[in-house]
Amino acid sequence: MKRKTIILTMLVLLGVVTFLDRINISVAGSSIMHDLNLSAAEWGWVQSAFILSYGLMQIPMGALGDRFGHRKILSLIVLWWSLFTAFTGMAGGLASLLVIRFMFGIGEAGSSPCSTGVISRWFEKHEVGKAQGYVWAASRMGGALTPFVVIPVMAWLGWREAFYLLGGLGIIWAVVWYFYYRDRKPQTLQTVEQKAIPWRTILHHKQFWIICAMYFFYAFGSWFFFSWFPTFMELGRGFAKSELTYAVAVPFIMSMIGNISGGYLTDRLSKKYGLKIGRKALGSASLAISAVCMFLAAFIPGKMAVFVFLSLCFGIFDLMLPSAWALCIDLGKQHAGTISGAMNTAGNLGGFFCGILFGFLVQSSGNYNLPLYMIAGMLIISACLFTLINPTKPIVEEQ
Repeated sequence: MKRKTIILTMLVLLGVVTFLDRINISVAGSSIMHDLNLSAAEWGWVQSAFILSYGLMQIPMGALGDRFGHRKILSLIVLWWSLFTAFTGMAGGLASLLVIRFMFGIGEAGSSPCSTGVISRWFEKHEVGKAQGYVWAASRMGGALTPFVVIPVMAWLGWREAFYLLGGLGIIWAVVWYFYYRDRKPQTLQTVEQKAIPWRTILHHKQFWIICAMYFFYAFGSWFFFSWFPTFMELGRGFAKSELTYAVAVPFIMSMIGNISGGYLTDRLSKKYGLKIGRKALGSASLAISAVCMFLAAFIPGKMAVFVFLSLCFGIFDLMLPSAWALCIDLGKQHAGTISGAMNTAGNLGGFFCGILFGFLVQSSGNYNLPLYMIAGMLIISACLFTLINPTKPIVEEQ
């Protein structure tokens, strides 16, 4: 087996672990809210405490990986967040839960930008979309597996023990990565020495701000699935705990299929028709169609209707995801980790506001459907912004 295939396999496993550790609190949400006596608005702050630190640390973590190497940085951050995954099981109330989830987010912030940096160093330009598709599909597989892991452990031992168990998985991964992986220069570029990050060039480039804005509005949709989705299905549409396994897993499986398909499509279309079709047309169309599905999920009552339309929504808008992250390599070149970190920072700020606004809208109106209309509107804005991106004009030129 080729070394880069083993490395991609390890990144795929990391994607699974990342989302197991991230989604577990959402699956256990109603139990934690009951045990710690948290309101819907307070639970929104718990969800957003993680998103805030996760978003703010994207750029620093991406830059650290680019500058000091992904062997040490990925090992350290996975170890860090795995410990705080376990610490989540020790939370005694709102204050401690807010602190633990904020610290947890600092570690997980490095996962996506550092994975992108690794891909840029080991894969050719025509392979990066496919590689990104596999990594993001794995993260969705982690989300799909979460209810099958967390719900039985909760029923058998309790929600706290589920966090202890999942924390151990990341520690094992970090140790294996440190002893196996070795850093190398970018494969997609023929560069010499790694230059200092050209922040002036990046911040003055219009494309940088468009891609960040696009991802900000997209994240209103994605973070709904990562934070409020299981609670919405249980408390908003009446799904029982036993039904949550498929009700949560199937949309994440659809997302996994969307990511793999999107990875192949963006590489194939880009090779045949150019980057404007392979990246931009695919991304904007996926976001627009998913917005319609989100609107229909809110508008049509009933358990089965919301299950079908939200499953379609999650799968379709994640057709866009490999294109967006491949754009970071197209536009950022040797600074792909930094650009992807900035894009993900903007996205997570969107997720932060989504988590809080969702909680306040539900608490003030008593209507779990109302926030879905807000999310549909945000996805439309993201689709429009995606059409303005020109993937043939790099933010940072090759050196």
